[in-house]
Amino acid sequence: MLTVKTFTFNPILENTYVLYNDKDACCIIDPGCYFGNERKILQDFIEEKKLFPKYLLNTHCHLDHVFGNKFVHDQYIIPLYIHPNEELVLKYAPEAGQRWNMPFENYRSELMFLKENECIKLDEDELLVLFSPGHSPGSICFYSPSQKFIISGDVLFRKSIGRTDLPGGDYDTLIHSIRHTLFSLPDDTVVYPGHGEPTTIGFEKMNNPFLKEEE
Repeated sequence: MLTVKTFTFNPILENTYVLYNDKDACCIIDPGCYFGNERKILQDFIEEKKLFPKYLLNTHCHLDHVFGNKFVHDQYIIPLYIHPNEELVLKYAPEAGQRWNMPFENYRSELMFLKENECIKLDEDELLVLFSPGHSPGSICFYSPSQKFIISGDVLFRKSIGRTDLPGGDYDTLIHSIRHTLFSLPDDTVVYPGHGEPTTIGFEKMNNPFLKEEE
């Protein structure tokens, strides 16, 4: 069984997730730790829980979700997993950092590419890769069918959706991804977004102003 730990890092208030099981294996999703104290918070948690990081995963590669990629790789010697459509977004991230006055050193090691419906295994626990473009060309979500939760990145938020005005974004594509991929999940599926508080699929169907079903 997976436990979900949330950290909110960097000036953009991005949610970084550590998912870990009872055998102390874990994956780190979207490490947004920008400042030294944020990197220490993440490292201290992993050490205190005696966890063994197995995967470094990005839902997408906008700068606020990748600040800590290099740190996690260097600290735990694990490669980065992304969708292939995000490779150019990752390469552009330092330039975006300069524009936001948040320079950082980008991840430059081996890239591992994830495909739609691929399964990521942490011992007996599994995360299914859901392709959900629109906010970014290679946005993916990580779904636990057994525990009914999803790490949604910046695809779906509580009563909102990801922005689509950045390079590679497309509003119609994002709405299609949510309606045809995320909204196909059970209504009681918990959504852990890239920013803000958790929600559920059922709540968003009924209350999200961008997606509320017509009566």
